[in-house]
Amino acid sequence: MRIIFIGQAPFGRDCLQALLDQGEEIAGVLTVPDRPGQKGPNPVKELALQRGLPLLQPARLKEPEALTWVKNLRPDLLVLAFVTDIVPQAMIDLATYGGINYHPSLLPKYRGGSAMNWAIINGETETGVTIHQIDAGIDTGPIILQQKVAIDPDDTVKSLYFEKLYPLGVQMVAEAVRLIREGKASPVPQDERQASFQPVIKEADVQIDWRQSTQKIYNLIRGSNPNPGAWTTFRGGKLKIWEASPYRAYGNPGTIVAIPGEEGFVIATGDGAILVRRVQYGSSSDKVSALQFATSAAIRPGEQVGI
Repeated sequence: MRIIFIGQAPFGRDCLQALLDQGEEIAGVLTVPDRPGQKGPNPVKELALQRGLPLLQPARLKEPEALTWVKNLRPDLLVLAFVTDIVPQAMIDLATYGGINYHPSLLPKYRGGSAMNWAIINGETETGVTIHQIDAGIDTGPIILQQKVAIDPDDTVKSLYFEKLYPLGVQMVAEAVRLIREGKASPVPQDERQASFQPVIKEADVQIDWRQSTQKIYNLIRGSNPNPGAWTTFRGGKLKIWEASPYRAYGNPGTIVAIPGEEGFVIATGDGAILVRRVQYGSSSDKVSALQFATSAAIRPGEQVGI
């Protein structure tokens, strides 16, 4: 079964490696173009070159060059792992069995590019990995495999992804390919009555409203780490809160009510308080301990945030 692999980032590399380790026939690899100033080499490109695999890096998958390249490789299956572009139907139709995609939610819930963020922000206690067939919609194709994982009370997007959904996804991508190759896959259409779609999360979505409950604010902070970062304002500048925890204290919402020991500083919410542990302020790119920030800024109880 001839596979064209489409992916990027370390997750894409590890999925490609898993397919190679499983003995799959990789006919070609599509990945994102190199960009000026990128932080490091593209790990999918590196692996493809290392293994001598045909490689193309189109700006968009709908480009005629990409479609011709895929057609000439006569694929049986497209395998997507961390793909942020839309695969055109014309490309899907070139593969005997179409294509499959990794998605970090329990589809049909949480379709879209920020599924993990919104699941945590909305207070969900479980999510999972879905491997589904791709079609003209966004995360709408029939489900091949699905597995649940718990969202622990203190999980962030970072911990949920790297400790749970990433390793599970690598295993499930390889398993789904094996099932298709062996003729054992049984795709199940998604139940549109249960479907939800959430947009890609933006900074404007994660401004903290201190009148909300401690749990809602804590969920927002967890669901915005490592990106885009829940934020409030302080002394006219933007204060991003990267790490925090619920705290037993009371006061007017948005008021700094305490600076306990070496832990950070405490901000009152609608029904309690949040202990702020790590922050980023203004134009600085540095994430520092809340205690360090409180000391350097000479923060005093009674000051207000979010005004």
